[in-house]
Amino acid sequence: MQRETVERAIEGDHDAFSELARASSNRLYAVATLILRDGDRAQDAVQEALISAWRDVRALRNPDAWDAWLHRLTVRACYKLAKKERRRNLVELHVAPDPVPDRPSDFSLSVVERDHMEREIGRLTLDQRAVMVLHFYADLTLQQAADILDIPVGTAKSRLHYGLRAMRESMRDEPEVPTGQVRERTA
Repeated sequence: MQRETVERAIEGDHDAFSELARASSNRLYAVATLILRDGDRAQDAVQEALISAWRDVRALRNPDAWDAWLHRLTVRACYKLAKKERRRNLVELHVAPDPVPDRPSDFSLSVVERDHMEREIGRLTLDQRAVMVLHFYADLTLQQAADILDIPVGTAKSRLHYGLRAMRESMRDEPEVPTGQVRERTA
């Protein structure tokens, strides 16, 4: 079904392209938001990607590659916007969470954890964040993410590794206890 619609769009059918764009826009927006960390800029990136898609749709040789091609255009638009606004100053508000409730299943705990995770992802470089979003959120293999980012798969693996390592280090609640030392609990 989608292949036929893509083929019609390649032939210049405006309605077919609109149908494809509507079906993809929410997913592309989510990816762009995670990469850029700003909803307004994410909308701009998706719009830019869809304009590029319409302008270059006739160059798409394989209709089955539509989704990967749109992801690639969206990521490129994100990079373009990020470069343009690199000098923009960001102010981060640090809010201390309420004390952890006795029940670990409490909803507020998951909100605090999710907020913490989002802040940590936001601290990564754009390159690391792009690989992580494509791999973990868009559920693409590292090879597919590398193809979309137009980088070697080894570079994608490296960015993922260093991004995860940076997040692990910054998310540690307590410093590691050196080997051989035991912490005693006070009663």
